[in-house]
Amino acid sequence: MTRTDSIVEDCASCKKKSTIVMILLLSMLLMISGCGNASKKPETNAGENENVQEEKDKGKKDATSGASVAKYTPLEELKDSYDIVIVGAGGAGMTAALEAKAAGMNPVILEKMPVAGGNTSKASSGMNASETKFQKEQGISDKNDLFYEETLKGGHNTNNKDMLHFFVDNSAKAIDWLDSIGITLNNITITGGMSEKRTHRPKDGSAVGQYLVTGLLKNVQEKGIPVFVNADVKEITSSNGKATGVKVGFSQHGEKTIAAKSVVITAGGFGANMNRIAEVRPDLKGYVTTNQPGSTGDGISMVEKMGGTTVDLKQIQVHPTVQQENSYLIGEVVRGEGAILVTSKGKRFVNEMAARDSVTAAITKLPEKNAFLIFDAGVRSRAKAIEQYEKMGFVKTKDSIKALAEEIKVPAEELQKTLDTWNSAVKNKKDAEFDRKTGMDHELSAAPFYAIKIGPGIHYTMGGVKINTNTEVLDKDGKPIPGLYAAGEVTGGLHGENRIGGNSVAEIIIFGRQAGTKSAEYAKSIK
Repeated sequence: MTRTDSIVEDCASCKKKSTIVMILLLSMLLMISGCGNASKKPETNAGENENVQEEKDKGKKDATSGASVAKYTPLEELKDSYDIVIVGAGGAGMTAALEAKAAGMNPVILEKMPVAGGNTSKASSGMNASETKFQKEQGISDKNDLFYEETLKGGHNTNNKDMLHFFVDNSAKAIDWLDSIGITLNNITITGGMSEKRTHRPKDGSAVGQYLVTGLLKNVQEKGIPVFVNADVKEITSSNGKATGVKVGFSQHGEKTIAAKSVVITAGGFGANMNRIAEVRPDLKGYVTTNQPGSTGDGISMVEKMGGTTVDLKQIQVHPTVQQENSYLIGEVVRGEGAILVTSKGKRFVNEMAARDSVTAAITKLPEKNAFLIFDAGVRSRAKAIEQYEKMGFVKTKDSIKALAEEIKVPAEELQKTLDTWNSAVKNKKDAEFDRKTGMDHELSAAPFYAIKIGPGIHYTMGGVKINTNTEVLDKDGKPIPGLYAAGEVTGGLHGENRIGGNSVAEIIIFGRQAGTKSAEYAKSIK
């Protein structure tokens, strides 16, 4: 023992001081060695690749790892003109901007909400695509023709067939493109109306929306593409029938006119505009909506004023599983990973993996017009979105079926009987009651058990601006309006009368890329 050690041992006050000094010294050593240094070790985000270093060694990057809090472009940097103006900073808008930039153009994104993301941020299940490299790696045998046929069937054979062919044939390329910019969707599940696993999610199975928005925004910022928020575009300007820019309003800075060689409208649908919904579908009055507040159909109105036309405006999708008090979507992935639906009597009543309109109709026919999603610990582990539902207080949890039944006030004996019958169906790969064929890979037998009370809610507007496969906006005669493009939920025709879950995320990437490419080609042609 040294003399210093003896003094510290004999003196309590000195011991405290010595402890503090030691802590400070250790902290300095840790900082020097790099431990706990956020600048050297990226923060892990939902959906981040587990093998980050391995991916870096391959020359790849994870777009969402260590992503900082979004910082948008200051208003004083707004210019009077750009090559391309993109209206809306959701998935389609940011994708279009990245492709336009890659083509050598100078695009700008104008977003009326305070943050980027739009309805894309709320997407949960995943992105549909066929014949992808990730499917092949996992032994999933899928075909573009099958994807086409099942989507056409889901839309009741009313889909625009040219758009659908383009959509399906370019879906695998879209997955590859996302992967090339650090947005990897290699966890594959299934949604209603599909017979093969083709719904691509982040590696950890988490909700696709926020992961996608974070990754796209990071790429947009890295490429130096300006994004102005609280920028309310009021009008598409034109000259001799050609789009020439936009008029945009800022709450405290008045209105500005921004010139452009081409304009891309990616402003989303009108699922949050209850007045417009009541006009085209009065039968939906009173339904809750899962849409973010900015989904008011502004882009559709602007295009109509410009001479563009619309298609399928009455085709509004009501999602079957929405938490009613908070109007919060419970993603289809929960059913895709094995959950079942039961009535207040504890009985199944529908093929849970049928198309959304069929499941919605079955719930609506119930006297109470609501039902319970029932699932186990296995489903919870495979569908990471459930973690968010738990945080929001939507999920009831108990260690036994009997206790869960008592918690949600359904007959325990009947619920247990339903689970037993279902588990037998899973084991035998045959659902004699409702002929369900997918989402049957695992029994519901691992405690604890869970329930979420759900009912239908307005979710998606299939109709919108009429475009062609070049994403050119069409007039009433079916001719393209020069310089005007659109992509995403603002458009109509692709889904027909009913959208398959997972197809909207695919749509914003596939047609967002096309809008960026084609608007750039047009802009280059302008002298």
